[in-house]
Amino acid sequence: MTDKPRLSRRSLLKASAAAATHVALSINAPFVRANKRPTLRVLGTHVTLQEEIRQRAQRELDIDIIFTPGGSSEVLQKASAAPESFDLYEQWSDSINVLWRAEAIQGIDTDRLDYWNEINNLSKTGYITPNAKIGAGDAPHTLLYLQADGTLGANPGPQISFLPYVHNTDSFGYDTRHIARGTPYQSESWGWLLDDAYRGRVALVNAPTIGIFDAALAAQAKGLMQFNDIGNMSRAEIDQLFNILIELKQKGHFCGLWNSVPESVKFFSEGRAVISSMFSPAVSALNGQNLPVIYAAPREGYRAWHGVMCLSANAEGHTKDAAYKFMNWWLSGWPGAFIARQGYYISNPQRARLHLSPDEWRYWYAGEETSTNLLNTKGNVAVRAGAVRSGGSYENRFSNVAVWNTVMDNYEYSLPRWHEFLLS
Repeated sequence: MTDKPRLSRRSLLKASAAAATHVALSINAPFVRANKRPTLRVLGTHVTLQEEIRQRAQRELDIDIIFTPGGSSEVLQKASAAPESFDLYEQWSDSINVLWRAEAIQGIDTDRLDYWNEINNLSKTGYITPNAKIGAGDAPHTLLYLQADGTLGANPGPQISFLPYVHNTDSFGYDTRHIARGTPYQSESWGWLLDDAYRGRVALVNAPTIGIFDAALAAQAKGLMQFNDIGNMSRAEIDQLFNILIELKQKGHFCGLWNSVPESVKFFSEGRAVISSMFSPAVSALNGQNLPVIYAAPREGYRAWHGVMCLSANAEGHTKDAAYKFMNWWLSGWPGAFIARQGYYISNPQRARLHLSPDEWRYWYAGEETSTNLLNTKGNVAVRAGAVRSGGSYENRFSNVAVWNTVMDNYEYSLPRWHEFLLS
C-alpha cells in the first residue's frame, strides 16, 4: 500500500485548530462522548454473519454492530471498490489478494490481538502436523504477513493482512440410500460426482472460485484429464475442463447448481440429488432430518478454505478500537464453540474447548464417537449418539488438503466459461 501524503503547513494548521475545537467541546459537554457507543459495520457472508453472533458480541462488547451479509462475489466486489462501506470484512482467504491490491484493507497489528500466541500452526505455517500436505493454491499462511516490500507472504512480521479464525475442509455429500457407503480416504472419491451411475442426480455449488475446483478434482479423479497445477490452471486446462462439464450437462448429468446451504439441503430432502458438492452445515441439517447423508473424506484430499477478518483501510479512531475488540472477541472461546456445532473449526481451538461438552469436543475435533446426541446452533439434533465424524479428527482432515480456495491467475478467463456452463 502507498504511504499517505504529508500534510502541508496550511493543512496542519487547520487540523490543529479542529482538534482544539474538539477538545473544547469535549470539556464543555462530556456527557455527549460518554453516552455514544461506537458502531461497527461488518460486511461478509452468511456463514459467520449470523444473528446469534451479532447479538452476543453486541451485548458483551457494549458496541453497536451492523451485519451486512451477502454472496461471496457480491461482498468482495463491494469491499474492493468501496472500503468506506465497511469497518471489518469477513470472507475467505482467496479474497485477500484482491482486497490488498485494491488497497481496501490495512495491516492488523499482532500486538493488539489478545490471543495471537494461541493461533495454531495451520494458520501461521500451513502445517497442522509435521507430515501434513499443505495443498495446492493459496494456502492462507502464504498471504498472512505483510512483507517489507509491501506485498503479502509467509515470512513472519508484526503486521498481518487478516485475522485467522473460522476454517474447514469441504468435500461432497452423498445419500447412502442410493450410494453404498464408502471408506474414508480409501474408496470415497471426487470422481463419484462424474460417475454415470448417478446421472441426473448430481448437483454442484454455483460459485466460480469454489465449484471450479470441485469439478477439477472430480475430472482428474475420474481420469478425464490431468492438471499441471490444479491450484493455478492454465487457459488450456480451463477450456478442457469446461468442455467436459458442458458435454456432461447437455447429457443431463447434473440436476442443478445450488446457491446457498438451504438450497443444497432442499436438493436432497426433495429427492432431487443423491450426491452433491456440499458444506458442513448442510450435512448436519440433513442428518437432523434423519436423512442418511455422509460427508465424504475423498482419497484425493479435501478442498479447504480459511476465513479471514480484515480491517478496512478507512477504519480509524474509536471505530478501529471497536474492530480490534470484535476481533479479540471472536477468539475468546464462545464463538469458536458456536461455529464448531456447525462443523467449522477455529484457529485457537483449545479456548473453544472450554465452551464445548466433552462429547462435542470428541466428535467435532477429536474424531471420536459421541455417547450423546449433539445439537446444532438452532438447538436441533445434528449428530446421533454413537456417531463418528466423517474424515476423523481435525488433524486428519487438515493433513489431507488437495487444494485451497484460490483466485487463480486465470480467474478472469474462467468466469465466462463458468457462465457458459451454467447456460448450456
